[in-house]
Amino acid sequence: MVVGGGAAGLELVTRLGAKYGHERHSITLVERYPTHIWKPLLHEVAAGSLDANLDEVGYRSHCHRWGYHFFLGSIEGIDRAARQIVVAPLLDVDGRELIGRHRIAYDYLVIAIGSVTNDFGTPGASQNCLFLDSRADADRFRDRLLNQCLRVSRALSENPAAEESVRVAIVGGGATGVELAAELYNAASALHYYGLEDFDESRLKVSLLEAGPRILPALPEKLAEAAREELEALGVSVQTSVRVTGVTPEAIQTQSGAEIVADLKVWAAGVRGPDILCDPKMGELEATSSCQLLVRPTLQVTRDDAIFAIGDCCSCTLPGQKRPVPPRAQVAHQMASATYHNLVRLMRGQAPRDFIYRDHGSLVSLSRFSTVGSLMGNLIGGRMAIEGRIARFVYMSLYRMHLFAIHGTLRGIALILIGHVSRILRPRLKLH
Repeated sequence: MVVGGGAAGLELVTRLGAKYGHERHSITLVERYPTHIWKPLLHEVAAGSLDANLDEVGYRSHCHRWGYHFFLGSIEGIDRAARQIVVAPLLDVDGRELIGRHRIAYDYLVIAIGSVTNDFGTPGASQNCLFLDSRADADRFRDRLLNQCLRVSRALSENPAAEESVRVAIVGGGATGVELAAELYNAASALHYYGLEDFDESRLKVSLLEAGPRILPALPEKLAEAAREELEALGVSVQTSVRVTGVTPEAIQTQSGAEIVADLKVWAAGVRGPDILCDPKMGELEATSSCQLLVRPTLQVTRDDAIFAIGDCCSCTLPGQKRPVPPRAQVAHQMASATYHNLVRLMRGQAPRDFIYRDHGSLVSLSRFSTVGSLMGNLIGGRMAIEGRIARFVYMSLYRMHLFAIHGTLRGIALILIGHVSRILRPRLKLH
């Protein structure tokens, strides 16, 4: 059984279903949302550049094709003695109970419920900031962004000399914050084609706040500086060494006493495991202070050989390393593959093998404007900095690998070709 249908979980059940789906195996995916979208694309959904309705995967049709079972629901607990998970009651939009609390048995359990944004307990952050943890979060941001753009466009139509703008403050200068900042300008430049004739990117004021000395700490300093220059050329106010101490409905408050007034405030600084993983009802599994399950090098949790944890929801420190492997899409992909092979070995009576992480580098897309990143590997003797079209091609290849993993090669190629055609034919922005 796999709980969580993100990149890691969906890739794992796809491979298990392809191998065992038509034999005497019951492969089950439990997921609280009915559809899947690759999480690194959420910033494009939020800006309106990507229509998630065209790129999402419905679990019910996908499970039929690949030979696994799908249950819509959220995990509420684990009974390790009985080898069962407890699934919370399923409610409809009016809060009425559709399916009561129930249990599902397992022989092997894989927890892959991903991560949520870590606001580090900053006062007012959870109440006044938007997050990009799910499709619903991205849709909510897009709706509010368009409403603000409409407000400014209306004010300008009544008074062309008005000093009106849409002010967006993004906390966190990692990949999510940087990519969102750039994508917003891509979206703003297209709005005047869709009825907002008085609005353009000059009316968008984006502030990117980073607590560290520079943005994109995972990239070499030269590439991080190149990304900063690109963002500033677009109009983004990049502010480093800025510690946020509080968030009000009107502004971001900083340690220096300054306030950044914003119409929309986005928190994109850090990740943590969902709170449920720290709940004793989850079988009293060992977790970090940030609610990530501690796993051994085999990706089995520390207190139960029958339970694995993969992706962002786990903390895995490999032998000889001082820090856990980073929460990245490539890690989720590799963990799904390693867990698949370990489950096959266990079912054959063989011992599981340690997970081996191969760092293929970090890439950050600045929308259509630029892409920067670094590649690492034995063939190039360490680290190679890349920018421009080559970097953009490699960045898109990561998503294509995910498509191949969940759809197969032929169907993946077909979807890529359809995607190219649809980007030409469909509107540049999703406005509803």
